[in-house]
Amino acid sequence: MPSILTKLAVLSALSLGAAAAFAQAPAAQPAAAAAASCPAILKQSFNRLQDDAPQDLCQYAGKVILVVNTASYCGYTPQYKGLEEVYAKYSGKGLVVLGFPSNDFGKQEPGSSKEIADLCYNTYGVKFPMFAKSVVSGDAPNPFYAKLIKATGKAPAWNFHKYLIDRKGNVVESFPSKVKPDDKALAEALEKALGG
Repeated sequence: MPSILTKLAVLSALSLGAAAAFAQAPAAQPAAAAAASCPAILKQSFNRLQDDAPQDLCQYAGKVILVVNTASYCGYTPQYKGLEEVYAKYSGKGLVVLGFPSNDFGKQEPGSSKEIADLCYNTYGVKFPMFAKSVVSGDAPNPFYAKLIKATGKAPAWNFHKYLIDRKGNVVESFPSKVKPDDKALAEALEKALGG
């Protein structure tokens, strides 16, 4: 017949095992929930502009997203300033601006990641997320832009085209390059997507 000490040791081991299993379960659940709550359009990864570190777009799930293809040597390049102002104004309410440099239009983004980052951060004070240069139009746009184009039926015609994605991952609006970040129509669409 087992002694009382043996019984206590067995019970203690079972309790510790159950506690360990319980401690592991909550950690797994949020990760699974986060993956499940990420809209299909955001299930992508791109390298960050300043250091090429891979960035999962699912980190922006639940936010209102303004996606912009950018270029350093374009007549619309000063829109960086306005985009940063919009980001600063609305980021506390759940907006993120995502910049995708591209050399697709007029070869106006010929530089390296370092050169692009220097212009963004030092000239325009950009703090919103920027990604490494990629293709956003033509026959083989990057996978994110391919989905944006499919959802709206509108491909960027030039630099600084804008797409607005709501908190659920629906692409709700597309704005041509000439629509400035402080344009009334864009501001109204942003505020509507942010919930007033």
